[in-house]
Amino acid sequence: MTSQTCHLICPGLTKYSVAWEWQQSLVQQRRHCPELADVLILLEHPPVYTLGQGAKLDFLKFDPGQNEYELYRVERGGEVTYHCPGQLVGYPILNLKHYQQDLHWYLRQLEEVLLKVLDFYGLQGERYPGLTGVWLEGRKVGAIGIKVSRWITMHGFSINICPDLTGFYRIVPCGISDKPVGSLAEFLPRITTDEVLPQLANAFAQVFGVKFN
Repeated sequence: MTSQTCHLICPGLTKYSVAWEWQQSLVQQRRHCPELADVLILLEHPPVYTLGQGAKLDFLKFDPGQNEYELYRVERGGEVTYHCPGQLVGYPILNLKHYQQDLHWYLRQLEEVLLKVLDFYGLQGERYPGLTGVWLEGRKVGAIGIKVSRWITMHGFSINICPDLTGFYRIVPCGISDKPVGSLAEFLPRITTDEVLPQLANAFAQVFGVKFN
């Protein structure tokens, strides 16, 4: 696999709507100019719920018509999820023609990134057959939801470092009712997102064979 150049963008806490617009703009630019470098955005969001394009409202435990919680329906696959501070979110804007034109391969690579981060901290992450994501002792700590159009990716993955998990109680996360959500802080109480972010970037670079600039 040829080493690709990738721009790493780490803007800190960013409103979901702003990051969504960035992604759409970056994808549009790469449709017109496929030779543009890939991008990885790593950030945190204020509390927000997002629904995949075909997600069922049944998995919400609140009325989507009221304004108490920010809620967006977006282009990615998958069901409902929750983002908040203490969770790192990654949005890779990659041209898969430079890697493998295979969505299953891409999903497994994103899982591998998260597994490498857990391994760095001595934690044994797991995959479950037939499900997408990463688990730690039965708790889901890494979620993935993507959109790929003309082999250009958007949306991506999240990993729970030290979030307030109560926001997940208002939904059935990813539509999976029998497996709880967890965080790295349950196993490493003093861990922070600032500490994990460079490890997450390094793991992404290793798995995808990219060089950040």
